[in-house]
Amino acid sequence: MSNTEKTVTYTTENTYLTQNELTPKTKNVWLVFHGYGYLSRYFVKYFNGLNAEENYIIVPQAPSKYYLKNEFKYVGASWLTKENTTTEINNVLSYIDAVLDAESLPNNVNFILFGFSQGVSVAARWLTQRKMNCKLVVLYAGGIPNELTPTDFEFLDFDETKIKIIYGDNDEFLTPERLEAEHVKYENLFQGKAEVINFEGTHEVKPEIIEGLI
Repeated sequence: MSNTEKTVTYTTENTYLTQNELTPKTKNVWLVFHGYGYLSRYFVKYFNGLNAEENYIIVPQAPSKYYLKNEFKYVGASWLTKENTTTEINNVLSYIDAVLDAESLPNNVNFILFGFSQGVSVAARWLTQRKMNCKLVVLYAGGIPNELTPTDFEFLDFDETKIKIIYGDNDEFLTPERLEAEHVKYENLFQGKAEVINFEGTHEVKPEIIEGLI
């Protein structure tokens, strides 16, 4: 008896969420990647404090959904796992491309890329593979993928694109060893140009920090 794993290509459909209106008064467009276990409609609440007239928020939805805990009541979502990771990365990046194609964003806005927790890896991979011109890149409480090298970020002008690394001093997922490894990584990848913001707290999103980014 033998088993053969095969692949097929097919068309799928997924939601994404926007907050506020995209108008000539819009100054900043945020592309936001939520963390593990979130749905986009709950994650977007952290951006409610931003000026609605000046900020347009786009929150893609991680495609793999599951029930949280064992109650079969609340639903969460995940971007990637260690299973078929390369294929899943390509699927996710194609989905993000489709979201931005649908939005038809103007060129005269500040583009802000934001990833939280698991969303950091998605944001970093999309940025380096699509080489998007960003005003600000925010990597919040997550790990930068190990496969990325300084060469992947060479397209960025660090005088034009600001990099901000954010984490809580009691983040239960960031051990001292992992923090040290991440520190070495972003110092190397961003040529010492990344600004580190450390706050008192755990693995959590602080709306006041988001509001202070711009």
